[in-house]
Amino acid sequence: MLDERTGEHDADGLTSLRELAVRLGERCTALGLQVATVESCTGGLVGHAITEIPGSSGYYVGGFVTYSDELKFRAVGVPHDVLSAHGAVSAQVAMAMATGGRQHTGANLAAAVTGIAGPDGGSPSKPVGLTYIAVADDIGVAVRRHVWNGDRSANKVASAEAALELLLERIEAAGTTISASHDRDDSGDPGVAGGVSGEFDGPRG
Repeated sequence: MLDERTGEHDADGLTSLRELAVRLGERCTALGLQVATVESCTGGLVGHAITEIPGSSGYYVGGFVTYSDELKFRAVGVPHDVLSAHGAVSAQVAMAMATGGRQHTGANLAAAVTGIAGPDGGSPSKPVGLTYIAVADDIGVAVRRHVWNGDRSANKVASAEAALELLLERIEAAGTTISASHDRDDSGDPGVAGGVSGEFDGPRG
């Protein structure tokens, strides 16, 4: 995890990631839910954590690593105008990634991560460590904003943890509202998933 005092990645970071993945697997199995991932700055770390758990094939349908803007469009349908208007690291793009991932995989929930892991690539308006996490489900899309203060590896781990935590939060908040039958209308705007969405400031880890 990220040590808030030093901003460094401590030795328990990957242990925490595994613990979250175990909890996610238990909840998905109990409720008959399937999950997908769409990752940019984490480079597949969320999917890696999920698949470290035996039996994950029963609830993890797969994921996309959409590092470039073009692949965000081609793989999960993030609109070019959304990318141009808001930039790849934005709440709007994170929401569109999650919605597109859900639509393209048929999963009940899809998590998306986009951010600036560092050490370069930041700006005054979008500093290094800025990360958006989104999860799309039957209810709509939730999005969270974080600004991590670690090194590149620590920021990636913190982002992956945040993605797993938001998946768990959505599952617990929705209860049985998230349907395991995959019966839903996917015809809505890929930027908002046809449901309620919100952006919140996450902790500055």
